[in-house]
Amino acid sequence: MKNKTFMLLAAGRGNRMGDLTKNIPKPLLNFHGKPLIEWHLEKLKNLGMKDVVINIAYLSEKIKAHIGDGSKWNLNVIFSEEKPVLETAGGIKFALDLIPSDPFVVINSDIFTEYNYKKLNDFDLPKNKEACLFLVKNPEHNLKGDFTLDFMGNVIMKVNEDTKTFSGMGVYRKSFFKDVKNNSFYKLSSLLETQIRKKNVCGCLIKDLWLDIGTPERLLSPINLKVI
Repeated sequence: MKNKTFMLLAAGRGNRMGDLTKNIPKPLLNFHGKPLIEWHLEKLKNLGMKDVVINIAYLSEKIKAHIGDGSKWNLNVIFSEEKPVLETAGGIKFALDLIPSDPFVVINSDIFTEYNYKKLNDFDLPKNKEACLFLVKNPEHNLKGDFTLDFMGNVIMKVNEDTKTFSGMGVYRKSFFKDVKNNSFYKLSSLLETQIRKKNVCGCLIKDLWLDIGTPERLLSPINLKVI
């Protein structure tokens, strides 16, 4: 299967990190020995991936200086710089012309997971779906969860005892973003709600280690890492 383009979301301010992101963009914060975003770049390198698009806004020059053209990881990195930040869906829409593949993969740069990204690359998005969300067991900081899977594998908005948390990893068709206006501030959550109600979104539950590195406490959380 032809490699999909991976897009890493790295434009946000990281307000919950407080003073830690005053002078350092969140993707460059150290997590168990290396900047958060490098965990993703190394995984993509090890899998032989090539095209990576990274959206940036806050302290963007520092991210560009650190990553460069991606050759350190044998990757072709292209930056999509937003001025101002466009939120998640707006930022993805802004970057679509830089993304060669359709469908493509989107990953939040402020997560850590041992999930094999080859499975994201090889995932065959059903022809009748516009997107697939990868869900995880609810962590302590999100016990109510985000979405539920029905018996057909569709993501639904109903909240019940089977509700799971969105991992920040998804596979999308470019057409998923067709109703988002160019250069608009648009949240992914709003777009997902619309598309989910149209039954355009399927989901997969993953059981691998996953962390949302959203606070200083989680940045310092002790975990046993394995080589991935």
